[in-house]
Amino acid sequence: MSYYKYAREQYEQPKENLDEVWKRRLQKWRKEGVIEKQEGPTRIPKARQKGYKAKKGFQVYRVRIRKGGTKRRRADGGRKPSKAGQSRYSSKKSKQVIAEQKLASNHSNLEVLDSYWVAEDGNYRWFEVITVDPENPEIQADDDINWIVEQNNRAQNGLTPAAKKSRGLKNKGKGAEKLRPSGNAKDGKNK
Repeated sequence: MSYYKYAREQYEQPKENLDEVWKRRLQKWRKEGVIEKQEGPTRIPKARQKGYKAKKGFQVYRVRIRKGGTKRRRADGGRKPSKAGQSRYSSKKSKQVIAEQKLASNHSNLEVLDSYWVAEDGNYRWFEVITVDPENPEIQADDDINWIVEQNNRAQNGLTPAAKKSRGLKNKGKGAEKLRPSGNAKDGKNK
């Protein structure tokens, strides 16, 4: 069995298959910051599937996101407390998209290529985000990836694969009429 196949199988049931490694990893990650730069990807087969190459210009960051719904700002005007919209609201964006955008706003010189789930516990979810430096000469010379040089703010504009999925752009045909060009253009009737 090749290493990549073995590594993929380990992550099919990570809590059971990685037992002690999984526990130690989460204990360490909880103490670290929200955004942490990685030496390399934790899930190498998944990273390569998403377009990662072990060369200059590619960087991997681990981003921690808090699980659960989000509280909304209280309205200034009078409301019944039950109508103030304080609880049981969740963002229309997926946690993965929020992680990508958090990293993109923190590292504005890098473009987000893609991201994938690495771990979660009761409070947090961790994603690894693959970024590309568009100014790097190795990236500009690589025909597989140099298309990213032309794109700006991919994560913020909802152009990453996770964002397109969250926006519903993977759906086509009947029932998907109000998804394009965006939810904003269709007065929020897409969700």
